[in-house]
Amino acid sequence: MEDLTIRPTAKFVMLRAILAVLVFLAVEIAWYTQWRDNANLQFVPFAALVVLLWPLPGALRRMFTKITISGDRLHYQTGLVSKTTRTIQLSKLQDVTVAQSFGQRMFGVGDLSIETAGASSWEAMRDLDNPQALAEEILNRAHQHGTAL
Repeated sequence: MEDLTIRPTAKFVMLRAILAVLVFLAVEIAWYTQWRDNANLQFVPFAALVVLLWPLPGALRRMFTKITISGDRLHYQTGLVSKTTRTIQLSKLQDVTVAQSFGQRMFGVGDLSIETAGASSWEAMRDLDNPQALAEEILNRAHQHGTAL
């Protein structure tokens, strides 16, 4: 069976990027048409650039967080400078839970929590596209590797 790699959705990163550009443009237009002659507001065009940084944390989280299912193991990896990897044998998997807030349901995303034998449940990843199908796929792969779910 081929490896499965799961990453957080890009939907919210794109939404934040679009909103940041719209706010930036609105501030720039307001400055150019209304505030340009006001000496106290000369910093506004440069300060508005800060708004464009808003999507960056979500983009970095998406880029440097992933779950990979390879063979009989699930690897959860996170980190930009220092990395943390959690490895779980699929045969030890007991439960996969999907939680969706109202906003997440509107966008078809959700959070995935994983519970293993001898360990408490932990939130593996937030904001995944089609989370229920991913949970089913993880459970199917766990069942193929001997988990008594």
